[in-house]
Amino acid sequence: MRLLIPLLLTFSILRPAQADVPRVVTDIAPVHGLVERVMAGLGAPEVILPPGASPHSYAMRPSEARALSGADLVFWVGPALTPWLAGPIETLAPDAQHIAFMELESVALLPFREGAMFEAHDDHDHGEHAHDAHDAHDGPVDPHVWLDPHNARVFMAEVARQLGAADPENAEHYAENARAGAAEIEALETRITAELSTVSGRPFLVLHDAYHYFEAHFGFEAMGAISLADGGGASAARLSELHDKVSEMGVSCVLTEPNAQRGLIDAVAAQGDITVQEVDPLGVALPLGPDFYSALLSEIATGLGICLRDKSS
Repeated sequence: MRLLIPLLLTFSILRPAQADVPRVVTDIAPVHGLVERVMAGLGAPEVILPPGASPHSYAMRPSEARALSGADLVFWVGPALTPWLAGPIETLAPDAQHIAFMELESVALLPFREGAMFEAHDDHDHGEHAHDAHDAHDGPVDPHVWLDPHNARVFMAEVARQLGAADPENAEHYAENARAGAAEIEALETRITAELSTVSGRPFLVLHDAYHYFEAHFGFEAMGAISLADGGGASAARLSELHDKVSEMGVSCVLTEPNAQRGLIDAVAAQGDITVQEVDPLGVALPLGPDFYSALLSEIATGLGICLRDKSS
């Protein structure tokens, strides 16, 4: 035992200390998943927004405020998604490095689509060639940037760069994790493209405009949205317009979300043979971890495929 204690003390000194890894805080689960994939094997970030909470408005608990005040790095989507978080980041983590997903130069941005029925974009580019520039758009920009796999890869590369600058000893570990994570996403894109190829071109509606990045990347543009872009409900005129268009355009699928107002969906979809499928852009039901992002995209693709599948086949 006398020999064992000095050996254990020596091992604890030589082993990389967990305290040396930067303390990282993220805003939502999808960002947490991407950051944890880059940190895998060394540590894990903390997440501010608990499962089921709305990113648009939330009052932080004391434990979440403490985590933010102790952060070395804060990764978040940006004020377009969580406007309430901008102030606390500045006041509680003034010395931390703040990285907003939407502000990265190579991240592709899309506008919120207007009206109950979206305009057709037959000339809209899909896939990698649509991401050549960080284009500005007139009007509000859609903050659901994480649902584009291209953006996720850009973000992981930046996470690795920031972590490597803060923790040079482990810089290559972060970089290798980011490269491996990007390869995993590319393989997943191939599988999703094949999975959805049999339902391409079939019209569908969404509860609110939350999936634009996923749709644009994989070539599945929704026909319209039941609620306003911020999920704030719908007028009687909007519901009436959608109700009339459902039969006219052959819509047989509506993507809804957790805790949706069923009355809004029924006002539009309570006619004909229409599938209502729940698909969550935040992955509320998924466990946190380094595999979260791949699970999220897979879940969305599966839900969309189920919703669009021809019931007669």
